[in-house]
Amino acid sequence: MKETKNISRSRAQESSAAIEKMYITMRHLFNRGFYKPMGVSGDSLRESLLALRPEIYGNIGEEKVELNGLLYVIERLPIGIEQCRFINLTSDEGYSKSHFQAIVPPKRRRNCYRIDEEQMNVEITRGRSDIYDILTHLTFIFIESHKIKNRVLLDDGGEVSRDWMKLEQAVLQTKKLSQIEKEKAISHVANILARTFEEVLDIYDAFGSENAPDRFLHVIYWLGKLAIEEVIENNKRTITFSPVLRERLGHHIHGEIWATNIKEVLKANDLLKRPIHVISANMHSVMNSIFATPLLKTKFKEKSDFYIYEELSKSGAKETRSHVEELALKNGMISVLDSSGTNIDVQIFDTAKIDWAKTAFPKTVLEESAPVIIVMDYAFGEQAYETIDELLKPYKKETLLNVKSVSIMGKAGILEGGKGDIMIPTAHINEGTADNYFFENELTGKMFEGNDIAVFEGAMVTVLGTSLQNRDLLKFFHESTWGVIGLEMEGSYYQKAIQSASKIRKSVPHDIKVRYAYYASDNPLETGSTLASGGLGTTGVKPTYLITIKILEQIFNVK
Repeated sequence: MKETKNISRSRAQESSAAIEKMYITMRHLFNRGFYKPMGVSGDSLRESLLALRPEIYGNIGEEKVELNGLLYVIERLPIGIEQCRFINLTSDEGYSKSHFQAIVPPKRRRNCYRIDEEQMNVEITRGRSDIYDILTHLTFIFIESHKIKNRVLLDDGGEVSRDWMKLEQAVLQTKKLSQIEKEKAISHVANILARTFEEVLDIYDAFGSENAPDRFLHVIYWLGKLAIEEVIENNKRTITFSPVLRERLGHHIHGEIWATNIKEVLKANDLLKRPIHVISANMHSVMNSIFATPLLKTKFKEKSDFYIYEELSKSGAKETRSHVEELALKNGMISVLDSSGTNIDVQIFDTAKIDWAKTAFPKTVLEESAPVIIVMDYAFGEQAYETIDELLKPYKKETLLNVKSVSIMGKAGILEGGKGDIMIPTAHINEGTADNYFFENELTGKMFEGNDIAVFEGAMVTVLGTSLQNRDLLKFFHESTWGVIGLEMEGSYYQKAIQSASKIRKSVPHDIKVRYAYYASDNPLETGSTLASGGLGTTGVKPTYLITIKILEQIFNVK
């Protein structure tokens, strides 16, 4: 008789199960319509997040409060959300037509509305990925809020520590804190957070703004205050999903409006029958790559093209950027600002109207019918499927679009290498499913050699959310036969839409070309190089423009 082995799961398997459990739980809570994150209904989400311990949430499993993770999350949530007991996720339900002022988080394009002292409404118009993103971030800050509560609440009767009383005094005064008052408050907060004075001082200003320089203290105070009220007064925080959101989600409502708007503009400018190239990128790199260098060469004498792009990327270069945009608008560019709720702006370039001698591509060789380029801003997660799927559908059911190529340029996490390196995928693996998409990428690693930037080629994994990634799972993807080089959030959704449109539905040419290239925003396997460690600065400028130029050279037949 064979002995039964004691089979134990690896950390990667446990992490994979935790992600799957979170995914299923979030869908269940959404269908239910509401839940209390720190109550029984939120248990499963909290347990899964603590089991997963994602890299961007740092010390989530320890007693001390995680500062870098908190900053990362706060930048992606609306100002004031830490004060609200009721968070209502809604569809676009007409709040833009009301007296409520839209609050847009600094690092996420979503409209939020403070309804009253206790309620924040967050508009979800970018699909399920938006919901996963918000719910994991909220679960994280609520876990952190209870760490604060545990350190300041001395008994069940509501007695609090002296540090908490001093923090409350600092927060409730209306005038700006003096340097001495600020440092006294930091001293008390450091005790509450189980952090050093220096650690708090280092991150303090990153939370602040011109209007609210001491926001860090307010965030900590309100998180702790609501957590204390949850325990003492049983006033549980509640997240609700509006009936209209639950009815609309997954039906491509915003994507269909967005795609129809673009096709209407193409029709109005007699561009529907021309060859079309779609590029998913930002709203500056294609325009600047074509028009900026010839226009600005005299201003930046003897400087490289990449130096000019870096200058254009600086916050103080608004006037210079507007000169480039002016030139582009005179040379066939049409700007289509989003009104559909997708938060995806678009630029359309009619290459027949471009004076190539005045561009960075004077050797352009166009076919008889000059192509049209549609540049769309970055999609978010599953929204990539919704938007491209709708864009590649025929106009009014009978006019097929002659889409020659779809090119995707984006940011991604890298598993070998560092910030600013380039990744060229050969396949996209959809995390948590058996789906994988192999394709012939028109871009190759060789094309990027000799530019002092490391280039990696291989499979990439499309993840449910950057906030769900942990080291063990990523190590498994990287070191196993999957040989994954990086992770991003949209690739497999783009490819799924392209394949169904070209191979099954036949709404675009069967031989449509695809180009994928990403530059590294972080390395989640390296401590201190995760997304929570800060932005790319100018490190991302060179790879962004290098990828854009290689895409345009292929479209313009530049040899």
